[in-house]
Amino acid sequence: MPLKFDAIIIGSGQAGPPLAARLTEAGMTVVFIEREHMGGTCVNDGCIPTKALVASAYAAFLARRHADYGVTIDGAIAVDMKAVKARKDAIVAASISGVTKWVQGMPGLTLFRDHARFIGPHSVQVGGKTLTADKIFINVGGRPLVPEWPALKEIRYLTNVSMMDVDFLPKHLVIIGGSYIGLEFAQMYRRFGSRVTVVEQGARLIGREDEDVSDAVQDTLEREDIIIRLNAKCIGVARHQQGVAVGAECESDAPDIIGSHVLLAIGRQPNTEDLGLDAAGIATDERGYITVDDQLRSNVPHVWALGDVNGRGAFTHTSWNDYEIVAANLLDNDPRKVSDRILAYALFIDPPLGRAGMTEREVRASGKQALIGKLPMTKVGRAREKGETLGFMKVLVDAQSKKILGAALLGLNGDEVVHSLLDVMYAGAPYTVIQRAMHIHPTVTELIPTLLGELKPLR
Repeated sequence: MPLKFDAIIIGSGQAGPPLAARLTEAGMTVVFIEREHMGGTCVNDGCIPTKALVASAYAAFLARRHADYGVTIDGAIAVDMKAVKARKDAIVAASISGVTKWVQGMPGLTLFRDHARFIGPHSVQVGGKTLTADKIFINVGGRPLVPEWPALKEIRYLTNVSMMDVDFLPKHLVIIGGSYIGLEFAQMYRRFGSRVTVVEQGARLIGREDEDVSDAVQDTLEREDIIIRLNAKCIGVARHQQGVAVGAECESDAPDIIGSHVLLAIGRQPNTEDLGLDAAGIATDERGYITVDDQLRSNVPHVWALGDVNGRGAFTHTSWNDYEIVAANLLDNDPRKVSDRILAYALFIDPPLGRAGMTEREVRASGKQALIGKLPMTKVGRAREKGETLGFMKVLVDAQSKKILGAALLGLNGDEVVHSLLDVMYAGAPYTVIQRAMHIHPTVTELIPTLLGELKPLR
């Protein structure tokens, strides 16, 4: 006989636990289902572990620059990859434990650690049991995209997930994919001591960004002796006595790159193919993402899709915001919408890129009359004092409304400074509000008013 509940939540990524908390606080009986690791991608093989590894890599990089700061270190600087991994694992374990205890302690919640599959619009089968609910929330996330190359069956390849188990230093790491995930691992492992080559099919790195951003990021990586191969057509892999041969018909250099290990970083795909969505009549797009409306409902009104699985954002912060939108509409009589949010994200290389709103290319394509300001990080006192002057800050403003349209802050603390602009954008206030603000010296953010005071027409 089916077990009846008020709500079923499938998946424990960023949107799942807080939504479960709100629903149980409202007195609902909730089933929470997680088939593998509590916490989803962010906790297990995304944000938290990768930023822990980035921190270790930065420490190694800074240690090698000791002489630049007048510091003397006796002896060679070495990286203990087993210790690096142990540090990362400890941080991840603490996060998993925290999420698990939080969920298990919720009153009115039943936790299943198994795979869930729809067998009807209101019914889910888990571990031989049939569960039914009036409301169902899908939060199953995504996974690395692995291309259907026959040769992949013959080699050992890495993804951002399996990289979390690496406790050694690859001699030569070849990364296929020159976007956000690939570039973070590229700089990270170069700083650990690996030789690194990035192979990108497009004409430039992080192709969704403006050309000046892509060029500056490439320059930053090449300064650290990371090899960048662009315009790589017909990419393929094959076994080699030294590890793996990556074939890339680029416009320059040899067609084959011989590496000890290869990391696939060409994108992600949603975990929807084994959920039995057809049995519930839940629609997906051509890539497998569940189609949702502005309040994250699927085409089946009592089923919502949150997080990476809905294709409306691929970040932890968009997943959390999905939870806030659903909870506000269901429980708070607050009609929040996905379309109300402003695109914002970061590339966590060093220096980081903080992005908000429209790119310069998008502003030009829109036909808007706009103003632009651009300031190299060499003009930022705090950056000079820290010896980290790579990059620039760029802001675009609507010439008529004076509202900020977008920003790209590639430089010291750019991933944090961008929020000073993002908050003004959400307030719908003119740029003059922040341009006239008095900021603290010496900081990076204090140069934002200066930047905004030197806006020029976008031509």
